[in-house]
Amino acid sequence: MKLMVILGDGMADLPLGELQGKTPLKVAKKPNMDLLARLGRSGLALTVPDGFPPGSDVANLSVVGYDPRRYYTGRAPLEAASMGVHLGESDIAFRCNLVTIEDGIMRDYSAGHISTGEASELIEAIKPLMPNERLYAGVSYRHLLVLQKGAGAVCTPPHDISDQPVADYLPQGEDAEVLLELMESAKSVLSGHPVNRKRIQENKRPANAIWLWGQGPGPSMPSFLSLYGLTGAMISAVDLLRGIAVYAGLEVIEVPGATGTIDTNYSGKVKGALEALSRHDFAYLHVEAPDEASHEGDLEGKIRAIELLDQMVVGPVIEGLEKSGEDWRILLLPDHATPISIRTHSRDPVPFVIMGRGIEPDGLDRFDEQSAEQGGYGRVDATALVRMLAA
Repeated sequence: MKLMVILGDGMADLPLGELQGKTPLKVAKKPNMDLLARLGRSGLALTVPDGFPPGSDVANLSVVGYDPRRYYTGRAPLEAASMGVHLGESDIAFRCNLVTIEDGIMRDYSAGHISTGEASELIEAIKPLMPNERLYAGVSYRHLLVLQKGAGAVCTPPHDISDQPVADYLPQGEDAEVLLELMESAKSVLSGHPVNRKRIQENKRPANAIWLWGQGPGPSMPSFLSLYGLTGAMISAVDLLRGIAVYAGLEVIEVPGATGTIDTNYSGKVKGALEALSRHDFAYLHVEAPDEASHEGDLEGKIRAIELLDQMVVGPVIEGLEKSGEDWRILLLPDHATPISIRTHSRDPVPFVIMGRGIEPDGLDRFDEQSAEQGGYGRVDATALVRMLAA
């Protein structure tokens, strides 16, 4: 049996007045997702355990089948694994965002989705400020800092405070002064850097500050094979997902042009996932675009991202699996809700559907949050989804 997970990051939402009480999933034109609902069995998945932040790190660990209550240590250590950064026993990894702060307000957690080339120049420019630390350039606004302290600091994800004053959300608690000093020292270098001067001239948002968050030591995780008896692969443009794959022993599939935004290489991701299933039992295909649109408060963009996921990923995956001659099943879901109304993640349960050989349809005909409440699976803990998919 070939098993495929298709995950639309942040795809779930809450009813919106501007959509007459409907969600983006409900109004989007998504015939292929609805086909899965008609031929499959739906439910609601709880992807974020009580007491954990509703982030993509916790939620995707759950969906991949690793209980965050046992294996979660922070987001940054997972991203470190994706970047090939080894963490020693005393190392603490931090996500280091390049952000735009104006008049004390978090204007953009991604610095206008700054390009990787521009960001690399800025990261190199601030490295001399941190001669005793390990600073690594990543993709776009996402970078990594490794310290020997700071695990106990209280840090806030920058996408949680869009258009809010940053003063109330600066690092607090144990070793916070170290983090604040690093963040403050970077400002003068970044504000006057030629990359940012050029971005301002081009009416783009400058990356004029760094924001440290998501810290933790390296986790200890058993392999996916040892847990489930399955080999697998991860297809994602996002370091977090690729880092989960490294720790889980899943093959990381490189897809040229995979960006983590709405302009990603959808066909390349589908091709990579289907080819991976020729040598593995399981493939996890992750698309980030709906979440990015949600953080930006872009309702039309979120609906468009869902429709592109349906047209460019779900449909071709179904077609490819049907042509394979193998028995197969698909699990489709978001990792968490990212409601447009709050522009950040929430703890709401998310809709899911499993379709394929041996799955008894439950009579639904649409894939969305409200329909899934009536699904045959009811409410389940997301850490059980892999076993349900493979059963």
